[in-house]
Amino acid sequence: MRHRRSGRRFSRTASHRKAMFGNMATSLLWHEQIITTLPKAKDLRPVVEKLITKAKKGGLANRREVYKTVKQDDVVRKLFDTLAERYKDRPGGYVRVLKAGFRYGDMTPMAVIELVDRDPDAKGALLSNEPERDLEVDDEE
Repeated sequence: MRHRRSGRRFSRTASHRKAMFGNMATSLLWHEQIITTLPKAKDLRPVVEKLITKAKKGGLANRREVYKTVKQDDVVRKLFDTLAERYKDRPGGYVRVLKAGFRYGDMTPMAVIELVDRDPDAKGALLSNEPERDLEVDDEE
């Protein structure tokens, strides 16, 4: 019996799950909206909400706790400066999970996970250590 055992394993080791949710949390905090599978989105929500709560409290100890999960300096800075200020009066519920149909190929239920009151301009933003992406299509050939 698996009484009182929460969370899903996703057929991954504990270290792989921890790294996966750290990477997903980093992407969500930077872009403020990501698309993933529904079970992963449901398990990512408490991870991100705890990070935002620690950022709202502020302080060096909480910043170091957040660095254990989020490895990007730009994202931690955004979390403690921008997002903590944005959610200072909200007592929780910073993340929204919306169902987004099924993935073609394996019919996996997909979801859009986003921050409540998100900034629409943050969706395609680049981190400082990412190379520039050329998204334009050349029709001259």
